[in-house]
Amino acid sequence: MLKLLTGALSVEQVQIPIADLPPQLDGLRLVQLSDFHFDGIRLSSAMLDQAIATCNAAQPDLILLTGDFITDNPQPIHNLAPRLQALTSRSGTFAVLGNHDIRYQHSRAEVAQALQAVGVEVLWNQVVYPVGSGLAIVGLADYWSSEFDPAAVLNAIPATTPRLVLSHNPDTAEILQRWRVDLQLSGHTHGGQVYFPGIGNMAHHVSAFYRGLPKPAKRWIPLLKACASTMKHWEWAQGLHHFGTNQLYVNRGLGTYLPGRINCPPEVTVITLVRSAATHPAP
Repeated sequence: MLKLLTGALSVEQVQIPIADLPPQLDGLRLVQLSDFHFDGIRLSSAMLDQAIATCNAAQPDLILLTGDFITDNPQPIHNLAPRLQALTSRSGTFAVLGNHDIRYQHSRAEVAQALQAVGVEVLWNQVVYPVGSGLAIVGLADYWSSEFDPAAVLNAIPATTPRLVLSHNPDTAEILQRWRVDLQLSGHTHGGQVYFPGIGNMAHHVSAFYRGLPKPAKRWIPLLKACASTMKHWEWAQGLHHFGTNQLYVNRGLGTYLPGRINCPPEVTVITLVRSAATHPAP
């Protein structure tokens, strides 16, 4: 039944130009996985195994995980984390947490500790340089947490240094336009799950409809409220988006909620960074 709701796994190959990327990092290969929701309902073991095998087959330099490892109860992280230990890369696996990973007071620590124990480095308003000083990897606290603080991290990076920013919720791209963000990687949206060519993802249209309703009518349709509150910018629900010199890529995730996925398959993203002929404008 779950397979019928999700469809087949899709591998997206993306090439991203990065200004000021050092020559030795030209061709750096990243794999992004997101939104596992590994709770025995929303992601099958078979799909997880396939995603891990696909990731490893790409022979990535870095693996980047953009949150929502669990759904509600954090207990399933103890089943998921050992399986993620099978991920292999040249320079490590890095992660940020999503809104579901911090839903309960104890969830953040339990999820982070389980991931750290199997070699996945969880970043929470932190910057690391796993491939050298020529590329910063930034991991932000979840947007819906009280600790989301991009200024503290991004202001500490030299202006001439390219940086990748892991931020679970794509809505943060609106705020992050204040800083240089060569590439932001996000998840959260599941791509909208229902997508029709020429129309787009239905979550975008449903949310716009809900927001246009008079206030008294909104109380009668709580499911539409949930859709509208999940995202402001549903138009950024999947794929690559540009904001001046900033770039955002949104992964459709692996987990699935009802009503399932239509024309919106679960995703493994293979990203190749290439040197851009342009340089980033001075601040």
